[in-house]
Amino acid sequence: MFAASLEGRAARHALDYERMDGTLASLTFGEVDARASHMAAALSSRGLRTGDRCVVHLANRVEFIDLFLACLRLGVVFVPVNVLYRGRELSHIVSDSEPTLIVTSEEHSALFGGDSRVFSIERFNVIPKAAHETPMAPGDACDAGDAAPAVIIYTSGTTGKAKGAVLTRGNLAANAAHVVDAWRITADDRYLAVLPLFHVHGLGNGICSWLASGCAMRLVERFEIARAAAWFDEFKPTLFFGVPTVYVRLLELTPAMQKQMGEPMRLFVSGSAPLPAQVMEDFHVRFGHRILERYGMSETLMNIGNPYDGERRPGCIGFPFANVEARIVDESAAPVADNTVGQLEVRGPNVFAEYWRNAEATAKAFRDGWFRTGDMAERSHDGYYTLRGRASDLIISGGFNIYPREIEELLLDQPGVHEVAVVGADDARRGEVVIAYIVADGDVSDDALRTACASSLASFKTPRAFIRVDSLPRTALGKIQRHLLPPWVRT
Repeated sequence: MFAASLEGRAARHALDYERMDGTLASLTFGEVDARASHMAAALSSRGLRTGDRCVVHLANRVEFIDLFLACLRLGVVFVPVNVLYRGRELSHIVSDSEPTLIVTSEEHSALFGGDSRVFSIERFNVIPKAAHETPMAPGDACDAGDAAPAVIIYTSGTTGKAKGAVLTRGNLAANAAHVVDAWRITADDRYLAVLPLFHVHGLGNGICSWLASGCAMRLVERFEIARAAAWFDEFKPTLFFGVPTVYVRLLELTPAMQKQMGEPMRLFVSGSAPLPAQVMEDFHVRFGHRILERYGMSETLMNIGNPYDGERRPGCIGFPFANVEARIVDESAAPVADNTVGQLEVRGPNVFAEYWRNAEATAKAFRDGWFRTGDMAERSHDGYYTLRGRASDLIISGGFNIYPREIEELLLDQPGVHEVAVVGADDARRGEVVIAYIVADGDVSDDALRTACASSLASFKTPRAFIRVDSLPRTALGKIQRHLLPPWVRT
């Protein structure tokens, strides 16, 4: 699938990215191909073989793409990790995936506690004319089939322990084909990539669709509202993927900026969290485009999306993609009637193979060949699907999935803390923010709790507020009744 671009469009402009000194660099598809070949040789020289795992803890940078393509060529399983993750999160993923190599930046090497498998990206040299390794020839590439594992994406579970969703080569190919077809992506498009590549939204949709279609891409390290208008003006994208938080921020720009940014655009897509209907309507007025909302998961890539041609209905996620089936059922797996809320299940070539070395979790995730998404949804009489919330206590903040149990366990480890309940509170910018209700001794300070979270968890998991309560409301069996917790009052 990628060869049509990497080899067939060798002289065509492929990628713009910022160097570490801030200057802009460009690559052709042929140069992307050559860098991947040299990176594959570099990984091979460090002992990586088909089936090994390579953990990659990097922000958006060109070397991330080099590593992804190199791992695919070698049949090495690519394990991208959220660059905001710290001690507890990193140690679990490394312990669980057992990588042969861990690649990170020089500044983050210490996060892995002196692990001998850590190699900083600055020590790799993938420029073909200067590389000392012999480049990997096309005929040397791994010939693994569709069922071979390609990527492990770690996604938090209700127990607080991250589970590794194994995405196969076939999953990635099927998803790219679905997305390119459904969203009419061609080599004439210009894709502005602002989403983190360690997430399936940025990797499975963004990178794979770019390579499958042969369009041009501008890669930035992270979304920055202060630079957004300049990126649009310089690159003039036609294609943009974002999370609701990004679209909320774009609505803060001046009307003149919004009009200018919208003129060259063909398609704005939103996912990873529910898009508020009002944001969709306001964006349509300001930018002249109706955002296409879709629904996917780490375990499934893309499942359902609003139509490219036809009504993009506010608050709805649309119809199943080609070759993807969806159903809404009750607890006994019996189908429910239209306009009735039930459990959403999906199946198709996009659905992951298994949770890495976790047969019990894999068995629980599937029912009669259908993947149990954990989302509640309903289907309208004309086929549109609408999400109605999580069956679990998932918090989605800025597009990132957060499960309360992980934060609760950390807070309960702190001296003087006796009980904790973590919930999500509505937030206009991030969708939800994390709030912690605690039963604790009087000398436990918010600053101490915040510091404990910041040292062990990603920043977006640190509670926005710590609310003291005398006791947590519980059922007779001891289960916390989160809906009975007092509301959070912003100060």
